[in-house]
Amino acid sequence: MPNQPTRALSAGAFATLLLIALMMGANHVAARIAFNNGVDVATAVVFRSTVTALVIAAILAVQRVRVRFTPRHKRMLPVIGLLIGVQSLCLYSAVARLPVALALLAFNTYPIWTALWSWALYRQRPERALLIAMPVILVGLALALDVFGAASGLGAQGQWTRIGAGVAFALSAAATFGLALVVTQHEAGDVDGRVRTGTTMTLASLVALAMVVSQGGFHLPQAPAGWAGLATLTFLYGTAFTIMFTVLPRLGVVGNSAIMNVEPVFALVLAWLVLGQSIAPVQVLGALVVVGTVMALGMRKR
Repeated sequence: MPNQPTRALSAGAFATLLLIALMMGANHVAARIAFNNGVDVATAVVFRSTVTALVIAAILAVQRVRVRFTPRHKRMLPVIGLLIGVQSLCLYSAVARLPVALALLAFNTYPIWTALWSWALYRQRPERALLIAMPVILVGLALALDVFGAASGLGAQGQWTRIGAGVAFALSAAATFGLALVVTQHEAGDVDGRVRTGTTMTLASLVALAMVVSQGGFHLPQAPAGWAGLATLTFLYGTAFTIMFTVLPRLGVVGNSAIMNVEPVFALVLAWLVLGQSIAPVQVLGALVVVGTVMALGMRKR
């Protein structure tokens, strides 16, 4: 799960966190535009991860960060990079198949997966708050995805025929991300966040590049809108990460914050405005339940 802020957020920090969430949500909307115009998932991940890795490398060079790895780091950082590479491919695959907000909502189940991996690998019992939140998140997700097909009028079978693959990719992304968080916390938590992110993005890019090669090469945009989508998603993702590691520490925010879990709400609005995607009122209610519960988990006192 995201790290917790250690003190009350200033107005500037709060606004910055909301900006990051907005950019991350917009990044996925831009990705959908690229996918609709000939770009495949692997190509998008290569562009996004490579540019972000280069940006982080530039930050490391400018700030003269010393890079040192222990033998354990050398073993585990490639594992984390592989997991994030798979997560990126799965999440974009979900965005390509589902309304953007629903893909991100299914991905927002990652706190549940994080707790399960912590228990399975390190025998850490889930906190009581998480155990209470788990069924709430799942009920909200069931409403948002319209699992019985009531809102769509398709019935359960018809609805799952339409959304099944996308949901599977989104949940796979959540499970993989949860595992990456757990491994990072226990095996590489003492690595500088900028260094860890740089290595992770580099390895994620290599994972996606291997996928590109296996598919016979890059699938580049076939229309100007596709190029705009690809450029925008790359810019937004790289900029969000740059702000995260240069501005947030100066504002007294350590790591990520639960505030950024509002990303699916921004995606919902942007997808409606830009892509014309809309969901039923009951699905909006489910989305708010998921987002609100995950944010409450992130902001709880320990």
